[in-house]
Amino acid sequence: MNRLFMRSLGIIFFLLSVANVLFAQTGANGVISGKVADAVSGKPVDFASLALVDAVSGKTVKGGQSAADGSFAFRALPLGTYTLKVSFLGYQPLDREGISLTQPKPDVNLGILKLAMGKASVLKEVVVEAKKSTIQLGVDRKVFSVEQNLVSAGGSATDILENVPTLSVDIDGNVSLRGTSNVRILIDGRPSAIGGGDIASLLQSLPASSIETVELITNPSSKYDAEGQTGIINIILKKNQRVGFNGGFSVSAGTLDNYNVNTNLSYRDGKINLYGNHSYRYSNREGSGFNNTYFLDNNSVLNNTTSSNRHNAGNTAKLGLDYYINDKTTLGVSGNVNYRSGDDTENINYLYQNYSSVLDGTSFRSADETEKDKGYDLSLDFIRKFARQGEELSANLSYGRSTEDENQFFNQDFYTFGGMLKDTLDRRTTANGQSRDNYNFQIDYILPFNSNQKLEAGYRGSLRKNTESQVSDRFNRLTQGFERDYFLTNDFDMDDQVHALYGNYQNQITEKFGFQFGLRAEQANLNTVYKSLDPASLEPAMAEGKLDYFRIYPSLFLTQKLKNDNQLQLSYTRRVNRPRGWQINPFRDIADPNNIRVGNPNLRPEDIHSFEFSHMKYWKAVTFTSSLYFRQVNDVVQGIQQRVDSTTTLTQFANLARNRATGLELISKADLFKGFNVTGNLNFFYNNFSGSEELNIASNDGINWNAKLMANAQILPSLSAQINMEYMARRVTAQGRGREVFGTDAALKLDVLRKKGSVSFNMRDIFNSRRWGGITETADFNREFRRRMMGRMSTLTFSYRFGNSDNQQRKRKQEEQQIDTSGEEF
Repeated sequence: MNRLFMRSLGIIFFLLSVANVLFAQTGANGVISGKVADAVSGKPVDFASLALVDAVSGKTVKGGQSAADGSFAFRALPLGTYTLKVSFLGYQPLDREGISLTQPKPDVNLGILKLAMGKASVLKEVVVEAKKSTIQLGVDRKVFSVEQNLVSAGGSATDILENVPTLSVDIDGNVSLRGTSNVRILIDGRPSAIGGGDIASLLQSLPASSIETVELITNPSSKYDAEGQTGIINIILKKNQRVGFNGGFSVSAGTLDNYNVNTNLSYRDGKINLYGNHSYRYSNREGSGFNNTYFLDNNSVLNNTTSSNRHNAGNTAKLGLDYYINDKTTLGVSGNVNYRSGDDTENINYLYQNYSSVLDGTSFRSADETEKDKGYDLSLDFIRKFARQGEELSANLSYGRSTEDENQFFNQDFYTFGGMLKDTLDRRTTANGQSRDNYNFQIDYILPFNSNQKLEAGYRGSLRKNTESQVSDRFNRLTQGFERDYFLTNDFDMDDQVHALYGNYQNQITEKFGFQFGLRAEQANLNTVYKSLDPASLEPAMAEGKLDYFRIYPSLFLTQKLKNDNQLQLSYTRRVNRPRGWQINPFRDIADPNNIRVGNPNLRPEDIHSFEFSHMKYWKAVTFTSSLYFRQVNDVVQGIQQRVDSTTTLTQFANLARNRATGLELISKADLFKGFNVTGNLNFFYNNFSGSEELNIASNDGINWNAKLMANAQILPSLSAQINMEYMARRVTAQGRGREVFGTDAALKLDVLRKKGSVSFNMRDIFNSRRWGGITETADFNREFRRRMMGRMSTLTFSYRFGNSDNQQRKRKQEEQQIDTSGEEF
């Protein structure tokens, strides 16, 4: 299978390289330039898709995207007459015809091209453009339109992210960017309390159909939250942009009893924009695996095999209202609510033997769990624009709360060599409760000095209060009843506050060179309280923790435009990664009593320094970006495995001195021929973990790499296809290495009912090859594990959309699209 993938990888990247050469432009000296802006707000539209067409032949001469300030320039053009086509998601496409380059006037500045928002009357055109703009690459961020991601239809946000270039998702739903899962994930630019702070649970509960785009910012400026080791993943949810009454629904059914129903409705006129959606999702996930531990001092072996079944049913709803007070002031309010219930079972078979495979005994452990999660977010937004072009004041106030209740029953029996029941090792119940309250306030101000300089400044305050409790009762065979186990009964409270002020200055010194410098000052305060009862005296015991620190997080960006649509950027940022609640909480997780996990309240936050050198190049049918990066993480947090006794190991989180990663990332999208495009991504990096004498850990390093390919084909006007392939090579960890992972997904989509409806069929993990595993090597034991979840799965989805058309409003919007040819820039 690996050979097949490597061969496909080589072919695709060869085609991309050939396309790069074939589509390179040479020749004359004509220039067409301008800027793209929102017709109402005047705000620059970055990453708008641009296509320059020869007016005589009708062929596309060059293609590209607008820069962060909305500007664009096509250079080295032969003299002649051209048509410029401009498009962006959520806006009506714009054509500027009759652009003439002559010997007396070889340079033409089109001024400000104003894009008007899309509406129901042009729904068909907007949908077509969305298919064309599936990826928008920039030197500082990548924007991926996922509405047309066929292989994720009927799935969750986890399935969406699994098919985004540069991202990886493991078997537990943890998302990784450039080799690490310590990445900041935001929903509409803000953290969400839904999912109880568990990002994996949040992504599983969020339907794929509710997501419009995914933004990746690998080296964020000081304007953004400093948290996250490798940057920010911002998931943008769909929000109505069309006038009138619009809506849609989708129904999905998948193998292994997986179902999904989604609805959305919206209404917009000149003063309000009302929108809402609801999703019901039922999932059934079956898993299996093994975990073999080899103890080095007594030549004993503990082998266990695991099977699990997870049933989850959840409802997610969102309601929002934007009120346009006037043409410069907008007030918005929105809310999200989520309810999820789960019923999980897990069975573990243990075999105790020596290196000669002589069986000493076996045990069987069963675990049954019921779970109920509730959460909601409330958000209030205010935007005020001023007379000066680009000057803006915005504020956001949000509150979120989530609760989670789990009840578990464990039973473990020990059997002799002959298979006779010898003893019941453990029978117990546990009840876990969690509640989380998140308060956030943010205010941002943008002040442009002129067309080339601007200052951004703001404040962000975040307050998080988490309360967790665990009560465990163990069965007493003498009394034939359950009694409180005070070793495993405790409460843990965590109060976390972060207050930040930032300033960010941008200056486009010349037409080709600009810089951006920012500072972010953060004061962080973390207070923890661990409460329990002494098992012998039943006296209350309490341990308090406190961590306060103030840090400055600078950022610097240097950008240079070169000839022939080339652009370079050099950047440096400092960031922080704060330990998560379950990494700090010192309670003992005994789901597998032979492999215990415990938190560490003394963890320090990671201190991250990132350097990145990026290059971006456009041809008429190819977009290509490359990035060299270096990242050093001081006080890196890792789960360290150690031996407790002859059959038990303990995983506890600790700070290692540092982790360094040096890598190269390549992303390219090529329209190889009409109706067929391919996107390729390759990330190659050297990873190094420092050792620790205190923890008896040696340093570990090695080469990691992963790749993704996505091909889209328009087979017929109403029939499209997609295939995605991903490969993750063996990767280095602090105490060992992970195994390679390979997967392939494919899908077909048929437009029906005059393209208002569609039927799609997808198959995930076609070759049933997605299996996660790894090897851990310590001074006391070695361990090998392998896990898989779900395997091959197929989903059938029907979608339908509807909307009103208003001819007068359409006429007004066409008037808004008139081009300002005064040549003024902002």
